Amino acid sequence: MKVCSAPGRADFLNTHQDYKGLPVVPVAIDLRTRCWGRRLAGRFRIKSLNLEELGEPCVDEFEVRVNQMEPGWFGNYFRGIVNVLLKHGYKIDGMEVTVRSEVPVGSGLSSSAALEVSFLKLLDATYGLGLSKRELAELAFEAENREVGVPCGRLDQYGCTFGGMIKLECRPPYRVEELPAQGLIFAIIDSGIRHSTADIHPIRQRELNEGLKALSETPLGRKLGGLTFDQARWELLTEAELRPYLDSLPEKPAKRLLFTVLQQLSTELALKVLREQAREGEVKELLGCSGSKLEVLGRIMNLQHEYLRDLYEVSLPELEQLREACLRAGALGVKISGAGMGGSLIALVPDRRTGERVVREAVESGARAGWVSEVAEGVREERRERSVNR
Repeated sequence: MKVCSAPGRADFLNTHQDYKGLPVVPVAIDLRTRCWGRRLAGRFRIKSLNLEELGEPCVDEFEVRVNQMEPGWFGNYFRGIVNVLLKHGYKIDGMEVTVRSEVPVGSGLSSSAALEVSFLKLLDATYGLGLSKRELAELAFEAENREVGVPCGRLDQYGCTFGGMIKLECRPPYRVEELPAQGLIFAIIDSGIRHSTADIHPIRQRELNEGLKALSETPLGRKLGGLTFDQARWELLTEAELRPYLDSLPEKPAKRLLFTVLQQLSTELALKVLREQAREGEVKELLGCSGSKLEVLGRIMNLQHEYLRDLYEVSLPELEQLREACLRAGALGVKISGAGMGGSLIALVPDRRTGERVVREAVESGARAGWVSEVAEGVREERRERSVNR
């Protein structure tokens, strides 16, 4: 029997920018999805221990062929992986697989991607497919996006596959930079408020398009080079260039455009801080003060949350209450992880003890759960078998 696992991921920097083609910075967390499996001729038998514990249908069986999806069925993620492997010509047979996940569903921590990536790695290890990390991430993305039909970007699959902290370029060829993250500790807070990206992304994308259309005949619009959010060359736009046009735009499109520019600007500074390339002057210019590496990263996280709350309007009073509790407990920076309107918060903390205090305060303030996490390893084949019932 082989065992493979993949981590969940939190949204560290540049949230809501991947679908615009801008880089994002996910961080892998110490919550993992594990798949145990052995060969089974001609068919797959998948069992979810999490669903079994909830008393819900927990077993899916299907043949080694391109299978149809069933609406709302947990087995679709496994079927999607098998489908893309077969369509790409990989030689596999069936397996009996048991899965258990520590990543809560619907929390914005990539539960579906962690499942897909861990299952794909199990097939890779069992049948000697020789898949690279990039191939694992791309196949998992294709399975969820094209087979299961979830309108996702590549952020989740790359974050769960590579692990650590990465900068992911969200335009082809989707370059990955592995960032130095040694010593960083986070508190991950699950608000318990479930949300759907399908209720958030299309609305913000429509508002961005409205703003771009209004700018299309201006020198700024021509510089951006695209009338839609996924075509515009956002990285060419500066705050100073955009500001003179904002008063002529409807309020919401103006806010969404400004958010995009400011979020990217603060991310570029954070990347310099992580690489230890930032100058004190540019830190003071954006933040109004300087400090240690952790303090500066925390302030940038707080700034990005304020942009998400005030300019992108994806926060809720309940999330703000939890965030204030985290800051009172000693978090250096706290921001939304994921689409917003629920889901999770990510908090940078100076040490594990502070992280545990942040989690306690958040739970006492209404959070569903919380975890203290160092930056975790990506997808892997476990060195030894783990108990299925762990």
